[in-house]
Amino acid sequence: MDPETVSFLRIGIIQYIILAASIALHECGHAYSADRLGDRLPRMQGRVTLNPLSHLDPIGTGLIPLLMIFSPLIFGGGAPIALIGWGRPVQIDLTNFHPKDRTRNHLLVTAAGPAVNFVIALAAAIIGGVIAHLNPEIVLLFWQIITLNVALIVFNLIPIPPLDGSHFLRYATGMSEETFFRLASWGIFILLFLVNFGPSRALMGTLIHWGRLPFGILMGVIAKIF
Repeated sequence: MDPETVSFLRIGIIQYIILAASIALHECGHAYSADRLGDRLPRMQGRVTLNPLSHLDPIGTGLIPLLMIFSPLIFGGGAPIALIGWGRPVQIDLTNFHPKDRTRNHLLVTAAGPAVNFVIALAAAIIGGVIAHLNPEIVLLFWQIITLNVALIVFNLIPIPPLDGSHFLRYATGMSEETFFRLASWGIFILLFLVNFGPSRALMGTLIHWGRLPFGILMGVIAKIF
């Protein structure tokens, strides 16, 4: 195996580990927040845990991301499709929340996943800045952590079921449950189209670029201090 292929495999494996860990923590955020707000269903299903095996989906965190990351080796040339991934959705029982708090609590649980990715990106910026003078090359690893977590935030806030953004859209528009689940049945196909359709893919790339910029600035400022 030539050195270029070995380097590609090493980078791809690191990228996959970061993605899978970030997805698992995202789902753990949903489960933990639901549990704290009084819904015991996630705990009963074993989802209030940092064990990634409890949160990863065989297709969404396994097959599809691996095919996307290693597609140049499989198909040759550049990657034919965008990198996306998702975990096993955390089930919640809204009836466990007080009626007057259901909408608020549901939105808090929904927001907890992207909030975890924000915290991961923030922690990566701080740690990367602190240790930048010790090993400048490792900064690239923390930059990748930031990029992937910002990408997960942008992706998950797309208002298409089953992504987190769809729940905000549902409450904002007063969408009926029937309409929501009808849309959800086509969600994965719509998402695959959007992330590979030129204009929408370019828009996501722009949002990710500007979304990670503040973390990069923070990392640079901290690196100068230390």
